[in-house]
Amino acid sequence: MAIREWKTFLLPYNQAVEELKVKFKSIRKEYRVKNEYSPIEFVTGRVKEISSILEKANKLNIPLDRIGREMEDIAGIRIMCQFVDDIGKVVNIVRKRKDMQIMYEKDYITNVKESGYRSYHMVIKYPVNMSKGEVEILAEFQIRTLAMNFWATAEHSLNYKYKHDIPDAIKFKLKSAADAAFQLDEQMLEIKDEIKDAQKLFEVKSSLVSDIMNNILTLSSMGKLAEATRYQVQLNKLTEEGEVFELVNLLRSTEKMLQIYR
Repeated sequence: MAIREWKTFLLPYNQAVEELKVKFKSIRKEYRVKNEYSPIEFVTGRVKEISSILEKANKLNIPLDRIGREMEDIAGIRIMCQFVDDIGKVVNIVRKRKDMQIMYEKDYITNVKESGYRSYHMVIKYPVNMSKGEVEILAEFQIRTLAMNFWATAEHSLNYKYKHDIPDAIKFKLKSAADAAFQLDEQMLEIKDEIKDAQKLFEVKSSLVSDIMNNILTLSSMGKLAEATRYQVQLNKLTEEGEVFELVNLLRSTEKMLQIYR
């Protein structure tokens, strides 16, 4: 297959990755707009390089004319979660969608690979609307925690270096690191509520500071520099160690001042 043909072949995969990234980033944004905790921390995606496709096709004895039907991860979406129990929530989100068909699932969290690899995989069939009509492609979701992703990225690099023949001593250390990463995930799960409360507090304070700053800038634009400066000094004192109720009071004060001058 010539390079130009490869580029044409990969077009729907590129489009699918971009569409899926937007869709799942939007889900995360929806949770945040509603002031709800999002099980999705962030989303990435990629289309396999041609060299990687050919290498895998040779390894699995997949003829070039059947790659589109038999290679499931040409388009890959990775969804990262903060906590292990978020993974199941993301899996359910995918299961409920009507714009894709789940072909099968692989739970490498319950059924850990011998190497220590943990992740939840879902292979889907996804319709892409191209200029000549609809094309269905296969894509793979990998859903994992940040710790699992860190480990998997390191393993991938080592497999590339050693051509999938990692020395036993390194394999042992890698497996130990995988177990340690999962222990970290489990420990973080035990203090999940505390972490969520802290993140929520940070978001609330950030929103209040932003609203106060906008009001200060509005006062400045109206020529009320003395008032703006006074509020800026108060805000500077509260930004680091101020309580939420103090920021709320300052916000109300700036709003009242704006009402007076409007």
